[in-house]
Amino acid sequence: MASVESPNLISLQYPTHTEKRAERALYCSPFNLKLFVTMSSQSVGLKSISSDAGLRNDYTVSLLSELAAEDYLLWLIQVGVLRREVDGQGITDSFRLTPLGHQLVKKYTGNGNWPQPTISDRLNNFINRWFRLPV
Repeated sequence: MASVESPNLISLQYPTHTEKRAERALYCSPFNLKLFVTMSSQSVGLKSISSDAGLRNDYTVSLLSELAAEDYLLWLIQVGVLRREVDGQGITDSFRLTPLGHQLVKKYTGNGNWPQPTISDRLNNFINRWFRLPV
């Protein structure tokens, strides 16, 4: 199990398979590390990630529709990397990192970007993502 220190000094333990699945989901996603580095300090809205804005902000590797971007972001929520931002009126269209997300982003900050996923990584991520049980 890997552990992460959160800002309030509570040590969180994650099973190794959970951490590996989340890490694989991150580097198989269409997002650049810059998006998650930004999310480590502030929430990022869906409109900043999708369409031309995602490319201009260097958040995505290719043009993504709002629907496609949200679908990928929801998958990252399910693997435990992201959470939706909540304000006084309910859930917003903004996203932030979870403690697991902070741990994984910290691991790759300084390397420039994610490692290149292998065919096996992509296949495992595809199977986990598309054949998951409903939550």
